[in-house]
Amino acid sequence: MKALTWQAKRTVTVEHVPDPVIQDPGDAIIRVTSSAICGSDLHLYELLGPFLDRGDILGHEPMGEVVEIGSGVTTLTVGQRVVIPFNIACGECFMCRRGLQSQCETTQVGEYGSGAALFGYTKLYGQVPGGQAEYLRVPRADYNHIAVGSELPDERYLFLSDILPTAWQGVEYAEVPDGGTLAVMGLGPVGQMVTRVARHRGYRVLAVDPVPERRAMAERHGVETLDLHDDVVEQLRDMTDGRGADSVVDAVGLEAHGNGGVAFAQKAVGMLPPPVARQVLDKAGIDRLAALHASIDAVRRGGTVSLSGVYAGDADILPMKTMFDKQLTVRMGQCNVKNWIDSLLPLVEDPSDPLGVMDLTTHHAPLDDAPDLYRTFQRKEDGCVKVVLHPGA
Repeated sequence: MKALTWQAKRTVTVEHVPDPVIQDPGDAIIRVTSSAICGSDLHLYELLGPFLDRGDILGHEPMGEVVEIGSGVTTLTVGQRVVIPFNIACGECFMCRRGLQSQCETTQVGEYGSGAALFGYTKLYGQVPGGQAEYLRVPRADYNHIAVGSELPDERYLFLSDILPTAWQGVEYAEVPDGGTLAVMGLGPVGQMVTRVARHRGYRVLAVDPVPERRAMAERHGVETLDLHDDVVEQLRDMTDGRGADSVVDAVGLEAHGNGGVAFAQKAVGMLPPPVARQVLDKAGIDRLAALHASIDAVRRGGTVSLSGVYAGDADILPMKTMFDKQLTVRMGQCNVKNWIDSLLPLVEDPSDPLGVMDLTTHHAPLDDAPDLYRTFQRKEDGCVKVVLHPGA
């Protein structure tokens, strides 16, 4: 089969690789019909190479059709249409029973002290082959799927794999009061969906992003947008009676603009031998924290900052005095996809498309175009907000 593989920093290629096979009675194989490029895939493209091996298959936002099931699978049938959550969980352990599938005790990656295994996402999360490929093996398939109907297009359902539940969780964690104001830092795919979930719940939404096309997309959904500039926090305060927003979602994470010193450090890490680089990444503060610091500044006293963007440094410096003085709540974490599906499935199937899932994808392409589109997406060129690959095209 064809699959999108990591080869080196900023180098991904489509290669012919062996088809996946049933390895455990609980496995299923799906033929992938759509698979999106996620903003967090860019972390692999740019920074996390020390935790990857040449040839690793990327991608964690797939859906498709079941083509084979193991002897132990009881809830799937060949021909069934499914979305695959990016978490790999058991559904039965202490964590899963509490809706914390991203912390599943059965699939935790103990070698790196990480939470649940993920598709297509480095040694840190199990080095499981990902879904930017023609076929995908799904472990523990009875639990790790979302069954969907056959009538609606893939785009209605695809974002249930990651960015839509991630956005929903981000808004849940933000704890916006009734009638309150939510500020959103970053209008990439997750940020776009955060704004729509918040608008659906009736909140006023203010969003910051430097890219005009991304701001224009958000404005179509009733969002007030601001360009990124040095005085944007003051502008946010001016728009919220001088206090700041009730809650802020940081949907940017470690690829944030700002801090040239950290940018230099990130590049330097990429030049080290992988074993050394892994040690540095494990212990160093290698995140650019501009978006997080802006979020802490922009939220009102007593407010909540919710982190949906991915951070990776273990020695990042936070403004603890400010956070303590402002009496802030901070919530964060990998999305627990299955925990939110019962709330989201009716919304994506609603004919009115209340969350605007049909107004997010800017680029549809065959798998062969993936390397060029990784580059386009990272550079924020050509109005690129969301790329959906179609491996069978």
